[in-house]
Amino acid sequence: MNVIITGSTGMVGRSTLNECLVNDKVEEVLIVNRRELGISHPKLKEVIHSDFTDFSKLAKAFSGFDACFHCMGVSSVGKSEEEFHKFTFEITKSLADTCYAANPEMVFNYVSGMGTDSSEQGPTMWARVKGKTENYVLNKGFKDAYMFRLGALIPEGEVSSGTSWYKYIYLLMKPFYPLLKRIKSVTTSSKFGKAMINSVHANQDLKHLEGAAINQLAENG
Repeated sequence: MNVIITGSTGMVGRSTLNECLVNDKVEEVLIVNRRELGISHPKLKEVIHSDFTDFSKLAKAFSGFDACFHCMGVSSVGKSEEEFHKFTFEITKSLADTCYAANPEMVFNYVSGMGTDSSEQGPTMWARVKGKTENYVLNKGFKDAYMFRLGALIPEGEVSSGTSWYKYIYLLMKPFYPLLKRIKSVTTSSKFGKAMINSVHANQDLKHLEGAAINQLAENG
């Protein structure tokens, strides 16, 4: 399979990319970033794209790909609902629209968050916006789509957060990783990547995946 990945400069996207590069099911990976990731691999191609509110110019580049793993996102901290909507819903909408135009038979996966509000009516701003984003993708008409409602992710290898205070928290928590891995709702970077890959042929009824479901999908490939 050939896959597109956004957000590979972040922890979630890099987790997905690393697994795609070592997994025999994946033949080609196209990463879309604002800045160069700085790695090379026979499977890997990179597109530098400055305006993430408009992916339409990449429709031709997206042709021939089987899946898009949309792993980029921003924190809602310090942002108004209008700002968060722009960086979450509008970016995802543009990406989904372009992917659909390139190949409606794609599988489109969106990395959301645990606690996302599918009703779009709840009191929590970020949950409403992500719920609206999920609903748009699920109703777009793709061959299949999955919403990865990620909670706790344990980084492995060189995977790390790009946010300094997140790095500090992970450093403090590192001694507890063996215990955390026993919790069904917690996943690891390699399991997350495997679940992403396995979803392309999963064709399952459950579309909103939290920790335990992500781990189960990782084992089903």
